[in-house]
Amino acid sequence: MQIVFHSPVPGGVLELSSAAYARSSKLAVVVGGGRGCALKLDGEFVAIWIPLRGRLQLGNDALLHSGEACVTEPETCQRVIGRGNALWVGILGTADVWRHALGRLVDLPGVVKTLLPARHRADRELRRLAVAVARAKEGGELQVEAVLERICTLQGGLVEAIERCPGRTHAQRRHVFARLQRVCHYLDANCHLELDNDALARLANYSPWHFIRAFRAAYGETPHAYLVRRRLERACRLLRGSHLAISEVALASGFENRCAFSRLFRQRFGTTAGAMRRQAGGAARAPQSAIR
Repeated sequence: MQIVFHSPVPGGVLELSSAAYARSSKLAVVVGGGRGCALKLDGEFVAIWIPLRGRLQLGNDALLHSGEACVTEPETCQRVIGRGNALWVGILGTADVWRHALGRLVDLPGVVKTLLPARHRADRELRRLAVAVARAKEGGELQVEAVLERICTLQGGLVEAIERCPGRTHAQRRHVFARLQRVCHYLDANCHLELDNDALARLANYSPWHFIRAFRAAYGETPHAYLVRRRLERACRLLRGSHLAISEVALASGFENRCAFSRLFRQRFGTTAGAMRRQAGGAARAPQSAIR
């Protein structure tokens, strides 16, 4: 596996063209650090993003937090910006380069052989491997390969969701899944907004009836249930990392009814919002201006 390391300067913009990497058959590894460190992508890159500290803005909407990892398709991410005192790792390549790189993992059981657009929880092992990549700078092929193995293992859990999607062939089901994942990414970034099934169906280019049916088949829950879950997870993050009052957390997470928020929060986490804040040590350190 051949890789090229890049390190954008804090406050600067690094531009990468997929055409150059298609010719070289190499993966690009970008290690960004500092406020405002940005990456501009030109062309068809499929990428893995892992923020180690702070937050990472992917495109216009998606915000990735430390403790998460994300695989993006070319059309969903053309610009990446570190927010706050961010430190992050990106591994990028064209579709052909990824097929070659993942072909080295064929002997590993339970892994996918192609990257699927998805957001994952970055557990301690994945973060440790990503730190090793950030420190390698040069000659880090083994560290990068270890990250790919971990990501592919995490993505193995998506295979069952693909098989539950409507379609007569695997290629058709995978195409449906990619459309649904596009909706999930939008919900992840905009769960605090008022969204309806008609708008989400248009995003997937399906009729509302077909969209709801396909979504429930793939994920085992309706789009509304998924939206509520993401809102509650956002509220949990704000309780632990902001100075907002609990009523303000509810509004910032998309809940206009405080009573409904309290009931759903207890059902989801088995405790109240106030108890969770106290367990986290009161208001966290992030300023209100850092919340979106």
